[in-house]
Amino acid sequence: MSVPDYMQCAEDHQTVLVVVQPVGIVPEDQFFKIYKRIASVSQVSIRDSQRLLYIRYRHHYLPENNEWGDFQTHRKVVGLIAITTCGSAKEWPQTAERFHGQKEVYSATLYDSRLLVFGLQGEIAEQQRTDVAFYPSFEDCSDVEKRVEDFVESIFIVLESKRLDRATDKSGDKIPLLCVPFEKKDFVGLDTDSRHYKKRCQGRMRKHVGDLCLQASMLQDALVHYHMAVELLRGVNDFLWLGAALEGLCSASVIFHYPGGTAGKTAGRKPSISQPADAGKRHRPGALTANGISADTSTEIGRAKNCLSPEDIIEKYKEAISYYGKYKNAGVIELEACVKAVRVLAIQKRAREASEFLQNAVYINLGQLSEEEKIQRYSILSELYELIGFHRKSAFFKRVAAMQCVAPTIPEPGWRACYKLLLETLPGYSLSLDPKDFSKGTHRGWAAVQMRLLHELVYASRRMGNPGLSVRHLSFLLQTMLDFLSDQEKKEVTQSLENYTSKCPGGMEVITLPDGLKLPPVPFTKLPIVRSVKLLNLPVSLRPHKVKGLLGQNMATASPFIYSPIIMHNRGEERCKKIDFQWVQGDVCEVQLMVYNPMPYELRVENMGLLTSGVEFESLPAALSLPAESGLYPVTLVGVPRTAGNITVNGYHTSVFGVTSDCGCLVEVVPSLPRLQLSTSLPRSAHTPQPMSKEELSSTVSVQLFNGETQQLTITLENIGSEDIETLELTSKIVSTKEFLSWELDEPLSHLPLKHGQAVTLTVNIKVKLDFSGQENLLQDLNDDGISVTGLPISSPLRQVLKPRPETKPVSSESGKAEYSHIKTLEAVLNFKYSGGAGKVEGYYRELSLGVHVDVEPSVFFTRVSTLPATSTRQCHLLLDIFNPTEHELTVSAKNNQDLVLHASECQRMAIQVDKFDFESLPQPDQETTRFTNPKQLEEERQHAQGCQINSKLGICWSIISFQWLQASVEGVLNQLVLEHLQLAPLQWDVLVNGKPCDCDVIADCKVGDAVTLEVKLTNLSKNSVGPLALTVVPYQDYQNGVQNYDLEDAVTFIGSNTFYIDTVKPKENAVCVGALLFLYTGDFYLNIKFQDDSAGRELPLAWFTLPSVHIKALDAPLQAGA
Repeated sequence: MSVPDYMQCAEDHQTVLVVVQPVGIVPEDQFFKIYKRIASVSQVSIRDSQRLLYIRYRHHYLPENNEWGDFQTHRKVVGLIAITTCGSAKEWPQTAERFHGQKEVYSATLYDSRLLVFGLQGEIAEQQRTDVAFYPSFEDCSDVEKRVEDFVESIFIVLESKRLDRATDKSGDKIPLLCVPFEKKDFVGLDTDSRHYKKRCQGRMRKHVGDLCLQASMLQDALVHYHMAVELLRGVNDFLWLGAALEGLCSASVIFHYPGGTAGKTAGRKPSISQPADAGKRHRPGALTANGISADTSTEIGRAKNCLSPEDIIEKYKEAISYYGKYKNAGVIELEACVKAVRVLAIQKRAREASEFLQNAVYINLGQLSEEEKIQRYSILSELYELIGFHRKSAFFKRVAAMQCVAPTIPEPGWRACYKLLLETLPGYSLSLDPKDFSKGTHRGWAAVQMRLLHELVYASRRMGNPGLSVRHLSFLLQTMLDFLSDQEKKEVTQSLENYTSKCPGGMEVITLPDGLKLPPVPFTKLPIVRSVKLLNLPVSLRPHKVKGLLGQNMATASPFIYSPIIMHNRGEERCKKIDFQWVQGDVCEVQLMVYNPMPYELRVENMGLLTSGVEFESLPAALSLPAESGLYPVTLVGVPRTAGNITVNGYHTSVFGVTSDCGCLVEVVPSLPRLQLSTSLPRSAHTPQPMSKEELSSTVSVQLFNGETQQLTITLENIGSEDIETLELTSKIVSTKEFLSWELDEPLSHLPLKHGQAVTLTVNIKVKLDFSGQENLLQDLNDDGISVTGLPISSPLRQVLKPRPETKPVSSESGKAEYSHIKTLEAVLNFKYSGGAGKVEGYYRELSLGVHVDVEPSVFFTRVSTLPATSTRQCHLLLDIFNPTEHELTVSAKNNQDLVLHASECQRMAIQVDKFDFESLPQPDQETTRFTNPKQLEEERQHAQGCQINSKLGICWSIISFQWLQASVEGVLNQLVLEHLQLAPLQWDVLVNGKPCDCDVIADCKVGDAVTLEVKLTNLSKNSVGPLALTVVPYQDYQNGVQNYDLEDAVTFIGSNTFYIDTVKPKENAVCVGALLFLYTGDFYLNIKFQDDSAGRELPLAWFTLPSVHIKALDAPLQAGA
């Protein structure tokens, strides 16, 4: 026996074998249609018995295998069903002859046979015959199954009679020696009367009877006979038949333990009726029932003792296989036993032991096998390994089977079969044909084996004549195994791919194979590798903005933008991501990819463009060439939406090596908006105001001005879009310091709506007014250098205010430059907001931003400030040290003061007499503002207001050559002490002599001997009440040589007391006290008004009690007329 039946399982030992074959010419489809109906009768319940007969059908069975029927009775062909066609009565004799010839092939073992004749009608067909059934056609044969059941019952009767005949102990008869075909020549000349020979005959017959009992559904009898056969055969070392007896014991035990069967794929068998519940009646062994058929009376016979346990079954299988292995000609029996054991172990979930049986099966030598038999053997081994969960081992043998399909010895290689088997190996090697499975987590499986398998798929599909399949598999190899390919392999694979695509370009369509398997498209997401996909917003100047608070019927309150990259950003749950911007119909929109070429040579990417849906979109494809193993390289893909709505950017498409790939976001496209172009009268600048970015600004202008100078910026706004500009707004954002821009928008707005091609101009005033105070170390540095202040030869601060000493501050020192650099920068952003057209109706607008960069060069430095008292208590002298840091002659002027001319880098002092300031009259913040504002901020605001008041009074201006007079501010140089000196005291004192005020060097005249009225008036400007106060008037004479004479009792006398008393004075009120003096001699007299030391006013600052000096000139009285 050379051809194994790989589909055998343990329960097949209880089946009887029936061969179904065509006789003559029978259409193949009709034959198999009838064959399936016959095979459906797989078990028959015997009438008047509690037993079942199981049938195994085969449509092809080698006669040489039938010769092993005595060794194992389930291998014996006991039934033959022939199917034939017969068109007329003339053909019938020939048909009958053929049927008899077919029976002759299996005549040695046949129990019964049937002939099914289709197509014959008439007298012959009407004859009643048990072995022949006539049917008019293949369609009109309703009782085929019934005929088969009757046929099976007749087989059972023969089987049962043979069992009874062999089971009966006929001690007087000589037991024949059963043997296998290759043994017959070995037994020639043996002594048939020896005890050893007889025991061998008994053992083999017991084993044979066990087989018959098993087929006749007498399980327990079979177990008893098998046990007896094992004991007999073991005693005579008949190893081949001992193995068969052990295998029979295993099969019977498997049938008992696993009534559902071990075949796996076939339908589960019905439980055998010869189970314990079947034992209703007891008969003596061999007794016949009423119909002459013996029932199974062995149900109680040592069931537990005779049946092997699941563990023992495997041990006995091992023993049996070891005995089979001793015989070279029993290779098929050994192989089939291994397969049966594996199926049992698979049910027991003992995969490791099953693999040992399979490993043994691999090395069993069956002699010279045909290529087809080799393919079948490897395929079955693959299925069995799959059955026990050894997926990679299963894939290995299936791949071997695939290679066997195209072995060099085969005249016509079966490439389609090879390709189909290779596809079936993919799961075992952790491969799938969907590239998405390779983008999740780490790589699974052995990459080297996977690449080999993919190469074999490519080659097989090419030999099949399907280049499209080759391109798809090669693309898959390049995409999924790129990280594991060497540089040389990458080159070879890409060259092969280019060769294939020259004949059949690769695309993104799904390839469906004949068996229904679908190959998904393979996008080249790694050629190039895309590190990031970013939808770019429109330039800031072109972005649409939603009008806040404006909600119409067709205006959504929520943003509907969704970003869902298909290939590059596989995130599972994170498939959707909001996009917080919009694109505009008719404007060029961009998607930026950061790409990387992993190949060791230049990569050319052709026809790279955007994939979109949702709105009409015009994609503008690009081509690029990436150098070998390049770093990240930005690629911008562009397109123009032609209609409004929601556009889904599905990704991008490329063409690499002739393969087109689609790799991949919902964005709203708003209706058309106008476009504004901006031009200015000032030059453009590369400066970008912080913290703005260049992307946010359409342009930036730059200008250089002296501190205090004003410049006009003319802006031209032109409509370059297709929609009219209907609204225009202008705002500014100052990046540093305070506001320095101003404009009037009424005139430009009068020209709206602005049609395509029209323009308007706008004038913006740039007025810079920064701190004019010099650095504290400026004069110190000048004095340290030992140079006089006046006429100091210092260069312009545009280059450097001071030339540092070489030994301490080298010219090249950056710190030195920064320390003495007085150029300051002002920055602002002008923001134009405009709208029009359909976009305005939907509530959208655009913004255009212009940066303004101003470099401010110092014009005048006030380096120091101090005050001196004036002759009047309500005035003082403000002393300013003024430095000219420019390279030009500079003139400084102030109100009611002479002009001061300063040469380049010269410093001079200017004295300005000013009236003191009533800072209390400035507007005060309300209580609520005071409560919620930082005290430091309140103080800064108060000082700023005081500085502005001082600036307006001083009116300091400067001019260079042809410049107009420009203002300068001393606000930054004022300190607290100076402010106190410039402030009016809260207590204002007025002294009147004879009703005339005395202040500012005013000399009061009086006559000797006349009473002089002295009036002192106190005005309380403070917030609190003041007083009571006592003032003492002390007259004296000043000789202008440092000598003052207070001894004037004989020259001046007081009318009344020389002490004045003032009661309490409430805020905003005044008090007056009056007295009189009498001068007895002529001369210049001064009055010193002092406060008494015990006065309550001592708690207040001394500066509050500064009274004007009183100078009185006493003259002789004129002579009376006529005296």
